[in-house]
Amino acid sequence: QVELVESGGGLVQAGGSLRLSCAASGRTFSRYAMGWFRQAPGKEREFVAGISWSGGSTYYVDSVKGRFAISRDNAKNTVHLQMGSLKPEDTAVYYCAARDNTIVVVTPRAWGYWGQGTQVTVSS
Repeated sequence: QVELVESGGGLVQAGGSLRLSCAASGRTFSRYAMGWFRQAPGKEREFVAGISWSGGSTYYVDSVKGRFAISRDNAKNTVHLQMGSLKPEDTAVYYCAARDNTIVVVTPRAWGYWGQGTQVTVSS
């Protein structure tokens, strides 16, 4: 069982940066693949970034490649999403997710644990 709590969202101007954090409970955090998803009003939840259990492999949706970076610290049970060169279309609620598997997948229903979400708003 894993509980996830996100922080770090907020309002930022286009071109700015934000760093999202996700704190996870549970002794087996290092076994889980971790991911970030986002959902904008009227749209489906979409995969943004994922990281393997060891941190050795990372994955990104094309629209954020080169702008976002996902990282994890298994000693602190945390995962981060560093977001740069933000655009208005990045505006959404961002969710941290955990999957009891070593493999990152983009399908939301394949992830068993979710945080409550944190709002990111990018103004133009």
